[in-house]
Amino acid sequence: MPLQEAMEKESLNFNQLCTFESFEKVWNHYGYKSVFQDVIEREFSRIKGVTYLDHAGTTLYPESLLREFYQDICTNVYGNPHSHNPSSRLTHDTVEHVRYRILQHFNTTPDEYSVIFTSGSTAALKLVAESFPWRPPTAAEPASQFCYLTDNHTSVVGIRGVTSALGVVSLPVSPEEIEARAKDVAQSEGSSCQTPHLFCYPAQSNFSGRKYPLGYVRGIQARQLYPACDSKGRWFVLLDAASFASCSPLDLQEHPADFVPFSFYKIFGFPTGLGALLVRNDTAALLRKTYFGGGTAAAYLAGDNYYVPTPNMASRFEDGTISFLDIIALNHSFDSLHMLTGGMDKIQLHTFGLTRYTYMLLSSLCHGNGQPVAQIYSDSEFENPSTQGSILNFNLMDCHGQMIGYSQVDKLASLFNIHVRTGCFCNTGACQLFLGITNQVVKSNLQAGHVCGDNIDLVDGRPTGSVRVSFGYMSTFQDCQNFLNFVADCFVEKPVKVDQDKLDRLKSNTSSKGSSLCLLPLLTNGKPDHIDEREHASTDPVVNQCGGKAITKDAKSHEKVQTLTNIYIYPIKSCAAFEVTDWPVGALGLLHDRGWMVVNGNRVCLNQKREPRLCLIHPEIYLSSNTLLLQASGMNTICVPLENHNEPHQSHRVCQNKVCGDRVETVDCGDEAASWLSEFLGQPCRLIRQSPDFSRDMKKGHEKEVSSTALSLVNEAQYLIVNRASVDLLQRHITCRQESSDDHQPLDTQKLINRFRPNLVISGKEPFEEDDWSYLIIGNTHFQVAGRCGRCQMIGVDQSTGAKTKEPLLSLSAYRKGKVTFGVYLVHQSLEDSNSTLSVGSSVKSEMS
Repeated sequence: MPLQEAMEKESLNFNQLCTFESFEKVWNHYGYKSVFQDVIEREFSRIKGVTYLDHAGTTLYPESLLREFYQDICTNVYGNPHSHNPSSRLTHDTVEHVRYRILQHFNTTPDEYSVIFTSGSTAALKLVAESFPWRPPTAAEPASQFCYLTDNHTSVVGIRGVTSALGVVSLPVSPEEIEARAKDVAQSEGSSCQTPHLFCYPAQSNFSGRKYPLGYVRGIQARQLYPACDSKGRWFVLLDAASFASCSPLDLQEHPADFVPFSFYKIFGFPTGLGALLVRNDTAALLRKTYFGGGTAAAYLAGDNYYVPTPNMASRFEDGTISFLDIIALNHSFDSLHMLTGGMDKIQLHTFGLTRYTYMLLSSLCHGNGQPVAQIYSDSEFENPSTQGSILNFNLMDCHGQMIGYSQVDKLASLFNIHVRTGCFCNTGACQLFLGITNQVVKSNLQAGHVCGDNIDLVDGRPTGSVRVSFGYMSTFQDCQNFLNFVADCFVEKPVKVDQDKLDRLKSNTSSKGSSLCLLPLLTNGKPDHIDEREHASTDPVVNQCGGKAITKDAKSHEKVQTLTNIYIYPIKSCAAFEVTDWPVGALGLLHDRGWMVVNGNRVCLNQKREPRLCLIHPEIYLSSNTLLLQASGMNTICVPLENHNEPHQSHRVCQNKVCGDRVETVDCGDEAASWLSEFLGQPCRLIRQSPDFSRDMKKGHEKEVSSTALSLVNEAQYLIVNRASVDLLQRHITCRQESSDDHQPLDTQKLINRFRPNLVISGKEPFEEDDWSYLIIGNTHFQVAGRCGRCQMIGVDQSTGAKTKEPLLSLSAYRKGKVTFGVYLVHQSLEDSNSTLSVGSSVKSEMS
């Protein structure tokens, strides 16, 4: 009985340790902002009864992700992005938005990095291997070097297959050498050697979970760390983020690696078969590509060796049609991840805590005779999430210290519905290092019939691989408990014992570091540089310089006097006009004009080409009460603050969107407006406004050069002005066409004006005289003409009903001989004019070119 009591006491001791209360004593970052167990039951009900511990292989997707994606592709028509029809443009814009979200996820911007979609991390690595500008040795300069950490995935080491045929030096580097052989200071060139070298290392080992210092990026680039410190030339860094990115935040502002490959299924679980290569734009120009597929050429000749690549970095390397539906799914992947967890920093703390706790108990677990149960392969004792990821690699041993084959562990785990990974995990270097397998033993094992991926787990009693468990953001403490109980029940000779001294030491390390661990800062979105300050033009009311020209007294002989008859502002892009009799002029145009826009569930801007019912939404602005009113037939009126000084919506703070090909920074306006718009338009929508800290410059390429001009969410310029005389002529032309056809839908002048959605309407004397204007003075406000407005299909939308018609597009096209232009763009001539007011009835003076 004393022996039996001792056995029960030891077992009780282990069971007491393997409890959530024990876990909470050493780690207090478990779960997320919502009730974690409710999230698991709602989003991952399919894994009930399953202990899934292979998140480093692929993590699991939440069910809401698939529902939202299904709803998306059932609602929208997505065409091939290489076409230009509406469904194709929707795809293109959605894909571009996903690129922005990816860069935001890694705290960088399109100004610094390009996103190249690939089939996965391996394809991204292959792309680098085949396009890096490797140089063979010459009499003047040494050959390029391909250097890689021995603790690298097979797909990284495989770059050697490309370089070996090019005379490039391949140099494997052990982890200890990088810092041990470093120089005290960064190495100056001392010569003009421009030989490019590439150093590759993993941000996190997929074998042991060790996190290598991200500071190596700048250290190698500055030639301070080995091997860069010993070799002249330009050093570039490939940071393999495939394992790291699954549970850890990566800040590329802080650690600007030249190449960053990763796979999305390791982060989100869905979609699979999709990855990306992030390339620093400063590095991109060096890449050389030989094969060119569909969509990558700006021009080529079939009968001559002539080829010019597209200037867009991503398009140049994305051969053929990208997997656009999978890319669109990423929108919902990002949404789900943020909604369920709050961000990668929280995922890192949650998963590290589970891994740390499992390590503590497994490394302390002993057989009844005191022999340890597990041989754990790690460089640390899991003290800190900045040095250790959510991977635990080990082999189990019997009470005599003999290794138990990983295949046996795997088979027994499957019986208990515990899913682990076994083998060498495509990382032969780390496997050899930790298991003590020499090069000769690898060759001998191959001759004995052992190959990667088979079940030959022991050769002469020595392991050929190991067992790996890894955690994901939806992993629970019960997963740890199930695994530890499985090991204790199946592989420990009773009574179960615990090395209490080791466990107490590990607990003290955790309690001093884990519970008070500083939370990693939330990734903030890098903001684009502010536009250049513009020089103030002269304040002289008679002489006002702009673009090297001036309106002077001598110009009066060229002036014609008209009147401003209408002023329209469009608070929400593509929604109905708000007509006023006088209105303040702001720095971006009419105050609050196109300050807001509606985006769909994928954050893509909606316009009347995609959603004609937008014209039935009537916004009104009341400056005195600082409110924007939204009105539509059958809907209650709601108010939105013009400037919301409160905290932005938690789930949709600052984001990047696209307007007319430009990147804009926006702020979400909250759930009330989103619900109102979604109900009226019959699809998930949100109202967003341009961030007050962001503006964009007007594009170059207009007919007339203009000074640098800041824009709101308008397409082309600050103002569009329409001449009523031109509208009258077009209206008569449409009437004549309708009388000679079966289409007898009257289109009066005012409805036609509404079709063109102008800001300003004037009573000109001659039709289309505006085509030759250079400058305007409306009241006391000076404008420069930026060029003609090339109208799009928007003018085919009846602004009172949302119905699409052929007119006035056909008549305008016929009258202007295919050049569908109408009205002219205006910009402020000077900054002083952004503090004036426009009023109906003001005189309009024009200067002709």
